Amino acid sequence: MSKRSTVHDTFVINRTFAFRPELVFAAWTSAEAKSQWFVGPSGWQAKLRELDFRVGGREQVIGEKADGFVSRFDARYHEIVPNQRIVYVYDMYVNDRQISTSLATIEFEEQAAGTALVITEQGVFPNGLEDARSREHGTHGLIDQLERALQLQ
Repeated sequence: MSKRSTVHDTFVINRTFAFRPELVFAAWTSAEAKSQWFVGPSGWQAKLRELDFRVGGREQVIGEKADGFVSRFDARYHEIVPNQRIVYVYDMYVNDRQISTSLATIEFEEQAAGTALVITEQGVFPNGLEDARSREHGTHGLIDQLERALQLQ
């Protein structure tokens, strides 16, 4: 039997947006809104996008690239406080292999300049298929895309 590994890690991302919390929060609440910024790397095409934004609801996004790379994000919402906080647990898969399970907390705080967004992710990364630094890098990219989407509104 091959040896299996487990790595636990946490990262926190802080970002300030020049938009009110209601607008930033709304970008997370529907499949249509989230599809404007929650997308994969260059060449990635969404094949399935479902979002049931309620406590106990599920979100699933499946996409693929021409080279056969297939990713799946599968989340369950545990707490939603409108315009303040979202808590969900999600699994990530690449080519049907689970690469991580994470607890994500998204906090929205009103500030004079707009909204302070704080993302805290606590993850377990089995068997060296992914690591927290790669996930943190990818999450920074998603938040950059979120900011661009907000600017287009």
